Amino acid sequence: MVKIISDSTSDLSQDLLDRYNITLVPLIVRLGDQQYEDRVNITSEEIFRWSDSTKKAPTTACANVWTIQEVFQKYLETYDEIVAFSISGKMSATGANMVEAAAEMGASARIHVVDSQSLSTGIGLLVLEAAELAQNGQLTAQEIQQRMEQRRELLDVSFLVEQLGYLRKGGRCSSVAALGANMLSLRPCIQVKDGKMGVGKKYRGAYQKCLLQYVKDRLEGRDDIDLRRIFITESGGFTPEEVAEVETAVRSYQPFEEVLHTRAGCTVSSHCGPGTIGVLFLYER
Repeated sequence: MVKIISDSTSDLSQDLLDRYNITLVPLIVRLGDQQYEDRVNITSEEIFRWSDSTKKAPTTACANVWTIQEVFQKYLETYDEIVAFSISGKMSATGANMVEAAAEMGASARIHVVDSQSLSTGIGLLVLEAAELAQNGQLTAQEIQQRMEQRRELLDVSFLVEQLGYLRKGGRCSSVAALGANMLSLRPCIQVKDGKMGVGKKYRGAYQKCLLQYVKDRLEGRDDIDLRRIFITESGGFTPEEVAEVETAVRSYQPFEEVLHTRAGCTVSSHCGPGTIGVLFLYER
């Protein structure tokens, strides 16, 4: 049997984790001198309140080797092999720590680590596919790893950001760039390519209008999208009606079998702030 493990930046809901038998390794969130575990003892709302009141930026850190080893050891007692997914190695050392943890345990032959080269439910898309393959029971962990390393090249991962303050405070863009964007009511699309975040198209105007145009730009007229599932992942600050409007737009452009809505976890939210939302999906081969 193969066990699927992911770091907490995959932003999968508890329902999906339970349904697909997926276990998370939490990353670290720091609010000043206080340290927390992502999705264990801190929420995005608490992070936003702290940052707004202190005018300081939360910081994040990778999962350490010892924490990872504890999780690995637990499941090696009941599973033959493990496939473990991490956020892009260009954003965090979590994947490297997973490899080190397996080596120190003498279990590298049983633990196969996938650097997703992505974040949030971009990782989640790979994790769910891997879990389906594990449940099917026909592939080894190494075969699942190899397949997911091919599939990661087909990810389309992007978010529309309402405000650049968190990216600025976290060092993701300069104060001048953030001020200019806010003055011009620009809403940047943040895209993940080659394992790194970059700025794509910039939208201007009312945020909900920009958001619907962003969805249209990602999906309209495409005939190369894997239609099994798409994620709508957001960091909070939206009404149910606004999220429903996004889902309606998604379904109007492509006949996805599953449209899954998740909240971004604390690690991702710490860097993007509230009012961030994305549509994340895979292309066909």
